[in-house]
Parts: sequence; C-alpha cells; structure tokens
Amino acid sequence: MKLKKKVMQTQFVRVIYPIDGGRITLRAEENWDSNIEANSIRENGCVSEFQIETERPYFYFKPVLLRDGIAIWSRGENFLAVTTSSAPLEIHPHFREDAHCSVCELMPPLANSSGAQHRFRVFLPPGYYENTLRKYPVLYMHDGHNLFFKEEAFVGNTWRTDEVLNVLDKMNAIEEVIVVGIHPNDRMIEYTSPGYEDYDRFLVEMLKPFIDAKYRTLAGPSNTAVMGSSLGGVVSFYVGWQWSEVFGKVACLSSTFTYKDDLLERVSTEPKRKTQIYLDSGWPGDNYEATRSMRDRLIWKAYAPGSDLFYLAFPEAKHDENAWAARSPIPFQFLFGKLPAFGEAISRK
Repeated sequence: MKLKKKVMQTQFVRVIYPIDGGRITLRAEENWDSNIEANSIRENGCVSEFQIETERPYFYFKPVLLRDGIAIWSRGENFLAVTTSSAPLEIHPHFREDAHCSVCELMPPLANSSGAQHRFRVFLPPGYYENTLRKYPVLYMHDGHNLFFKEEAFVGNTWRTDEVLNVLDKMNAIEEVIVVGIHPNDRMIEYTSPGYEDYDRFLVEMLKPFIDAKYRTLAGPSNTAVMGSSLGGVVSFYVGWQWSEVFGKVACLSSTFTYKDDLLERVSTEPKRKTQIYLDSGWPGDNYEATRSMRDRLIWKAYAPGSDLFYLAFPEAKHDENAWAARSPIPFQFLFGKLPAFGEAISRK
C-alpha cells in the first residue's frame, strides 16, 4: 500500500520586539544553524512577520537578533508552533538576561475606604522590562504571604507560584501573566460576609486601578482573574460574582462555601454572570461537599461544564499549601491556557 503524500502546512509567526538596530530572524529545529528571514517588517522594524512551510504537525523555533554580525538568541525555552491549527502565532521575545527580581519586594500599602491597609507583591514575567511592547493579563491571588517565600508562609509551605508559572511558560502551556499576591490583615473577616464587601471594593476601586496604571496590563474582564483557596476561594467567588464586569475569571480551591457567606443563595436567586469559574476540592475533609453543592447549583443556573465551569475533585488531597501548589497548574491553565488564535492569517504582503 502506498503511503499518502504528506501535506505541507503553513505557519505564520509574528515577532514583536522594540528593535533598535539589526533585524529579527528565526531558527527552527529542522536546521538550527540556518536563518529564516522575515517575509515583511512593519511598524519601524518592531514587527517581523514570517511564513514557514513544513510537513511537520509541530516544531520548535527561536527568534534570533542579528546585530553587528552577532547572532543573539532569545532567552528562555524554545517556542512551540503547532501547525495543525493553522492559527498564526504572536510572540514577544527578550534577548538580554533579566536582571530584575521577578517577584517584587512588598509594595507600599494601599488603604481601603475604611482605612485598612493591604500590602502586596507583584510577580512579573521574565523580559517584562525589556520587551515594552507587550501587555499582560493579571491574576489577583489572596493569601499573598503563602505564594512565594517560605519565610512568610504559614508553617513555611508556599504555593511555589513563580516556579509553577515558569514551568508552564517553558511548556508553552499558558500565556505569561502578572500575578498580584495580596496580604490579608484578618482573613477570617476580610474573606467572609460581611467583611468581604469592604475587601472587594478595595480590589476594584484601589488595587486594580493602581496595578493597571503602574504596569502594562490587559485590563478587561476576559484578562483579569482572581484566585484563592479555602476562605480565599470564597472571597474569590464573591469578587467574581459581585464584580463580573471587572473580574471575568475566578478559581476557587477547597472553598469553605456556606461557612460565613450567602453565595449559594445568591447564585440561586440572581442572574447568571458572564464569568468563567474553576472549582475543586480534595476528599475527604477538604470542603468536598460544599464545593459539590456550589458546582451543582451553578449547573442548575445553566453554567456549562467544561466551558464556563470547570470542576475537579482530588482523592486524598489535603487542605494545605502543598496540595494547592501541586494542582495549581490546572486552574492556571483554565484561566490563561494558550489557545490557538483563529482568525485572519498574517498578511503575505
């Protein structure tokens, strides 16, 4: 039997970088020593567009900056092109070693309307300061003291958030994202009713405007998410439900629904929100029943499992930072998974 001839695939790649002299080429795994030249260069040299013909369903590649006879390879892992989708890729490389700390020092506190102050840390993706043409989605995470540093965390266990995000970036699995980790003052009050009413106004009226003004963010609800665990999961749900026009995505891990909140009742009696929701828990003893109750009520409210609602349960998973760190790649991919951007192909001019 004759094998069918392989079908050639066309991969369009747009490389966006604030170039100052030289030009951008690509190197691909079929021949790492050969330059692939751009088909077109736009916007004062800052946008280089490539058209790559291949028989392969996927391949890895890297942008290379050619300047003064020197080839400078982009930093980080190779980029992945999956040609079976026929979707163009838009990438924002960086070429210098990032000397900045990716997790900033604690920022000066901001005060809410009642005078309570909150400190917070900001995680910036590698290359943030070099490639100034890129804007990023933002994830606001509660219990910020438990995200990054052992010396700040409860009994020294963290979510290892920066490590997890860096691995997912190496996998080409998610869009790079800015993370804002908010330190609580009294989480038993701020993350439950009625205290979360003041806390969420602080997020919407003070913190988010500050972050959008200081950093290069994609400020719309589809690019703004909130995430937390336990009581932090409850306040994440509350913020997404109360302010769905601001926070379009929420992730709630091991949430203590019904402890000190009326969220089940609100979901029952109020209109469905245009919010994507991730729910999970461990079992047993990890708010499994409360989370199942919320999941079922959301489905009753016409949330579609697998699209605007994603639910998982983890056997034997404990109620602690180690468990949440272990499964955090799942909500991160739900919130910011790198999906093919179908639409018009890059111009061939």
